[in-house]
Amino acid sequence: MFSGKSEELIRRVKRAVIARRSVQVFKPVIDDRYGTLVVRSHDGDSFIARPVRTSEEIPALVAPDTTVVGIDEVQFFDPGIVHVVRSLVASGRRVICAGLDQDFRGEPFGPVPTLLALAERVEKLEAICVVCGEAATRTQRIVDGIPAFYDDPIIVVGANEAYEARCRSCHEVPRRTPVQSEAKSSDERVPRESRVHLASDNERLNG
Repeated sequence: MFSGKSEELIRRVKRAVIARRSVQVFKPVIDDRYGTLVVRSHDGDSFIARPVRTSEEIPALVAPDTTVVGIDEVQFFDPGIVHVVRSLVASGRRVICAGLDQDFRGEPFGPVPTLLALAERVEKLEAICVVCGEAATRTQRIVDGIPAFYDDPIIVVGANEAYEARCRSCHEVPRRTPVQSEAKSSDERVPRESRVHLASDNERLNG
């Protein structure tokens, strides 16, 4: 978190608008931090967005003349989002997704790894570790002042929690078993936040 992934998504779709492209942005209804009808970055920039409960709602909501589709917080969507994105790209539309590729435990988050593999362009973004000041690639979940346990739910709605940007060394996950720790150490997927850009072959809009 705090690496500017939503800010980058907003920048991209605003450039598309300037280029006179028809743009629609979608986000999961679970993301209501800044209101239900906008995507907003931590620095206050925003863009109108349509909240949806499931990925299968998106195709019917995409207007025939829409050429650019943005999807924020894509990690919260169901696995069907992969098929939706591929279908949109196949129809000649440009698709720009923003999301976390690792959860608070530092493990693959939802459908994002698959989208990363399919994307024609991937940009990894880094924040700054609040502990040591180095490049931060992990999300530290804090609950009641302490790091969240490994066996806590991946997605928690309405809980007393906060998040911090951490580097790999400062990232803490209590109750992680030795096997889980070994798997973590062998995982070389360092960057944690991604902006996934999937574009059709005939796309000519340069970001």
